[in-house]
Amino acid sequence: MMLEKTTRMNYLFDFYQSLLTPKQRSYMSFYYLDDFSLGEIAEEFEVSRQAVFDNIKRTENMLEEYEEKLLLFQKFKERTKILNTIRDNLGTDELSKKILPFIDALEKLD
Repeated sequence: MMLEKTTRMNYLFDFYQSLLTPKQRSYMSFYYLDDFSLGEIAEEFEVSRQAVFDNIKRTENMLEEYEEKLLLFQKFKERTKILNTIRDNLGTDELSKKILPFIDALEKLD
């Protein structure tokens, strides 16, 4: 369960980090990407552990709200699934070989 939440938050952070303040980005990056404890982040920013906890919880809620409205992560998952299905169903014929670079290009857009 915790791993699922961490993975989801990492994706949401990736999609929406430009909408966050620098402090929110720092806290989320330290907590989710660098695996810092609340205490380590508090020490780094010279604030209380509770302040870090509150900021992270608020930011998590903001990221979820952005996703509810913009659906970037949901659309990413759907595109990935469709592209994987197409890739899995390609054969070795000439047409399939011509289509493959376009699938690769679409995957790189994300």
